[in-house]
Amino acid sequence: MSRLTFEQLLEAGSHFGHLKSKWNPAMAPYIFMERNGIHIIDLYKTIAKVDEAAEVMKNIAKSGRKILFVATKKQAKQIVADLATSAEMPYVIERWPGGMLTNFPTIRKAVKKMSTIDKMASDGTFDNLSKREKLQITRQRAKLEKNLGSIADMGRLPAALFVVDVMKEHIAVAEANRLGIPVFGMVDTNSDPSNIDFVIPSNDDAAKSIELILGTLFKSIQEGVEEGKIERGNKGEESEEQETPPKRERKSRARRTEEVSEKEVVETEKQGI
Repeated sequence: MSRLTFEQLLEAGSHFGHLKSKWNPAMAPYIFMERNGIHIIDLYKTIAKVDEAAEVMKNIAKSGRKILFVATKKQAKQIVADLATSAEMPYVIERWPGGMLTNFPTIRKAVKKMSTIDKMASDGTFDNLSKREKLQITRQRAKLEKNLGSIADMGRLPAALFVVDVMKEHIAVAEANRLGIPVFGMVDTNSDPSNIDFVIPSNDDAAKSIELILGTLFKSIQEGVEEGKIERGNKGEESEEQETPPKRERKSRARRTEEVSEKEVVETEKQGI
């Protein structure tokens, strides 16, 4: 059963699309009607797509993998930052650094530089620098933190990408498409859904709409994270309960291994290798 209701989406204004003159024909399957020159999104399809996305995202989180959230528009920034932080997921709410996915090793180097600066501050190296050098390094650290701080713990490429407003975040979407990374997105009536793997037709400008849909998805993500922890914990207990082979058995295994090794040496010598 859906976590979202038609009434909740209606109250949040999720059904309001853009002006008819600005629509993208590819969004026609998700449009219910036109009213006063504005397209109205079919909220029943929104509910179905949120359910679908929630299930997939839950499974990704359950496996211990990460979903990178991207939302650089003003009304979505804080919502994404708060929710992603609570679920320990990486996010980008400032300008998208070109090549974040396609040139990931370079991004990792920038993150490593942040760690190096932190180490300089803690081991006393900072104290030996001039006032000007300290100021330059501090500013560099602040800039890196602003742009990359939220992905500092992302040691590898994300398992999926989620974007709020696929038109605004088209560079991020293009990079994910190029690498075959699945893309989830809130897609409004003026956008092209063809490059989005999991389309969520909805108003991507209203803060209430963004908060409602993302809040629902993050509940599923957190459930997945918790289930994953429980499963991995149970597996750990099972492995501890498995008995180690008796001493005599271990010795016989080692003896057999030695015998095989001796045979391989003899065969190698025969072949003149």
